[in-house]
Amino acid sequence: MATVVAKTGIKREKGWLYYLDKKGDVSRARMARGGGKVPKGKPQKVEKCGIEREEGFLYFIDKQGNVSKVKMARSSSRRRTPARRKTAARKTTARRRTTARRKTAKKPARRKTTARKTAARKTTARKTTARKTARKKTARRKTTARKTTARRRARR
Repeated sequence: MATVVAKTGIKREKGWLYYLDKKGDVSRARMARGGGKVPKGKPQKVEKCGIEREEGFLYFIDKQGNVSKVKMARSSSRRRTPARRKTAARKTTARRRTTARRKTAKKPARRKTTARKTAARKTTARKTTARKTARKKTARRKTTARKTTARRRARR
């Protein structure tokens, strides 16, 4: 777990971000979404500690307000450098496998697109036939209306 580096006993205020700066002192900066307006200004030093950092450790201010450190969780692949030859060979075989998988995966996708295209063609054909029938109906109505008005005028 975490080990306490310096006992500071800082009491936190709402809307401020507390951190350890480059010089090893505890500083605070206004949070962008900490509630209320964000005053533009430089970060404030809360307490001077002068902590020298060790590599591979994460430094933070804990719940009690003390400066603590924890060993960083890093993957083991970064530490091992001579084993790169094996990983390079593995990557090439993995690439071959993925390309083989991609080739098989593309075939059904093509079928789907052709099915979509034929479905789209059918819907457009239906729409055009519907438009044509609607035009015919309106034309018939117009001609019948003309005929009836002509008959009425002839009767008068």
